[in-house]
Amino acid sequence: MSLIVGVDIGNSTTEACVAEVEGSGRAYLGSGLAATTGVKGTVPNVTGAARAIERALLRAGRALEEVDAILLNEATPVISGLAMETITETIITESTMIGHNPQTPGGEGLGVGVTVAFERLAARAPGDGPAIVVIAASVDFEEAAAALNAAAARGVEVAGAVVQRDDARLIANRLDRPVPIVDEVTHVERVPLGMAAAVEVAGPGRAVRTLSNSYGLATVFDLTPEETRVVAPVARALTGTRSAVVVRTPGGDVTDRRIPAGTLELHGERAKRTVDVNGGAEEIMAALRRVQPLADVVGEAGSHVGGMLAGVRETMADLTGDAIGDVRIRDVLAADTFVPREVRGGLAGEFALENAVALAAMVRTSRGPIEQVARALAQESGVEVVVGGVEAEMAVRGALTTPGTAAPVAVLDLGGGSTDAALARGEEQVATYHAAGAGDLVTKLIGSELGIDDRELAEHVKTCPLAKVESLFHVRLEDGTVQYFDAPLPAETFARVVALTEEGGMVPIPTRHGLDRIRRVRRDAKRRVFAVNALRALREVAEHGTVRGIDFVVLIGGSALDFEIPELVAEALADHGVVCGTGNVRAVEGPRNAVATGLVEAWGRERGPAAAGRSAAPAAEARS
Repeated sequence: MSLIVGVDIGNSTTEACVAEVEGSGRAYLGSGLAATTGVKGTVPNVTGAARAIERALLRAGRALEEVDAILLNEATPVISGLAMETITETIITESTMIGHNPQTPGGEGLGVGVTVAFERLAARAPGDGPAIVVIAASVDFEEAAAALNAAAARGVEVAGAVVQRDDARLIANRLDRPVPIVDEVTHVERVPLGMAAAVEVAGPGRAVRTLSNSYGLATVFDLTPEETRVVAPVARALTGTRSAVVVRTPGGDVTDRRIPAGTLELHGERAKRTVDVNGGAEEIMAALRRVQPLADVVGEAGSHVGGMLAGVRETMADLTGDAIGDVRIRDVLAADTFVPREVRGGLAGEFALENAVALAAMVRTSRGPIEQVARALAQESGVEVVVGGVEAEMAVRGALTTPGTAAPVAVLDLGGGSTDAALARGEEQVATYHAAGAGDLVTKLIGSELGIDDRELAEHVKTCPLAKVESLFHVRLEDGTVQYFDAPLPAETFARVVALTEEGGMVPIPTRHGLDRIRRVRRDAKRRVFAVNALRALREVAEHGTVRGIDFVVLIGGSALDFEIPELVAEALADHGVVCGTGNVRAVEGPRNAVATGLVEAWGRERGPAAAGRSAAPAAEARS
């Protein structure tokens, strides 16, 4: 009887399982999990592998000295690079202003008039027409309110106000006749005076309607069809905001410019295509399908996307010792998204959601580096380390320990950097495909679309259900149900959207987006990555390139533990008549530990202990 440890080094985590093996019998004793140290398939992996082995042995109640062999998956180094390429940009020229979204605008409704400096309000006559009063930070809110009331009492029509300080509500609450007021306009001194302007403030929970509508702007400012076309970017930039200001200047302009994002050269084994990133994700992925199987991808020199791909190559070359010219990008995934960008030329830090393309690229190199890992692990542990079993084949073997499964079966390994597919048609017939883009890309999409710079917080949004704290004693969950608490909730969570972590804590999400918007962004990001990758990976391994030829799909990997990714993948495959579900390796591990289990399952069944592959003997002094 031999004591064997199977070790799976993944992109994000390293998993191990311990088993006693005698002939065809396997008795599994325990498993362990640790974060992968370094890039998958490189020598720094040894630290993470040692931790996973230690934890598995501790659960099994066995010691390292009792282990006869460590089985290592044939993990070729994989690195995924991510780029976010903005392809549109809103630019304001000559002091034209579009409104931002301050926390506390005052009043409600739409006011249209001519911009007037606060200092000139006292000299304004009743017949001069409606005024939009521009109030600098030097004016106290009580002084401002008194002046507006006095002007109104004289018959001057005050249609609205633009305020530099955070005083909108303080002023509005003191007015005899409240008007829409937008505050927190940082560069109020740049607001052009004597120009036609409109101020709109929506009610609580609502968004502006007139100024976010191109034809509403045309009505307010009496625009021609050509002028309406020019201001369309203004309307789009104001969509979803609670307050807005638009000032029309004779020479002012707002343009929606496409930024040269660069081109991609897709080199297939039989064809080559060049695609412009400006064309968006659909065009990139369509070109990719036409050149499959992919041999390499090159980005345009001097562009953002070219720099990202060059960085991926350099990183892999440094890690493996390969020449940069020998590193090939084996897959890319493009996804359309939006990123919040500050409007160039704005007066109050206005932001607009600009079109962008997120791009993930994946590199795989030779088998050589994993043998270096095996030698280092053997020296570290003092145990023979055997490198064996193609990773996808081992994943299939491990997934087949899920109750209710049998070949032929397809396995989808949903990881952090890549989505891997394997189709087992028979005992030795396994087709594989590795697709760039997985959990890390989802995190980046969520962070960019919600304007979250903290990666850990974006991870919480990705992996946890959401709730809105409606009082200090109850929350409304994202499914609409209400949960009550005996003790008061932390004050910092009040009236905020929070992520409900597995540990039971609530993590506030510091964004102005509502719960429904955050949930929609989260689900859309997962759908654009995992649902898309599941379909294209399965098409690559299926006969005749159609998913309909596959009956059963088992989901494994860390991302298969997500509370909604398996549902979204199953939903995408439902139209193809595929039975899809989350694996339960050995009926106890869930979707984890499939490759490690597969290594143990394969060991010794065909050609003895060395059947799994080449071995690395421990250093002589390691045992002593």
